[in-house]
Amino acid sequence: MADEGEGGKEGEKKILHVYPLVKHSDMNEEMRTEAIELSITACEKYSSNYEQAAKIIKETMDKKFGIYWHVVVGEGFGFEVSYETENILYLFFAGNLAIVLWKCS
Repeated sequence: MADEGEGGKEGEKKILHVYPLVKHSDMNEEMRTEAIELSITACEKYSSNYEQAAKIIKETMDKKFGIYWHVVVGEGFGFEVSYETENILYLFFAGNLAIVLWKCS
């Protein structure tokens, strides 16, 4: 009987994904890879300050891929944006942390 109780607890555990889960992207492979790595680095470094993480991501994307990048980092939000083709990335990291990057000039 003790085994059943332990098994029930184990089945109820939440699974947190620490790897990036890309929900949508139409970026080319090189840009997507750099954006994902940049997003993960910024969110790990500023894990308690999403605003600072978003600022770092935006500034770096502006320097590397031209101006007019926009970034949202947070939990529990919806979005609808207009963007330039091949310039959007929507991903989850560390469970429920969402990151959206898009370019719109």
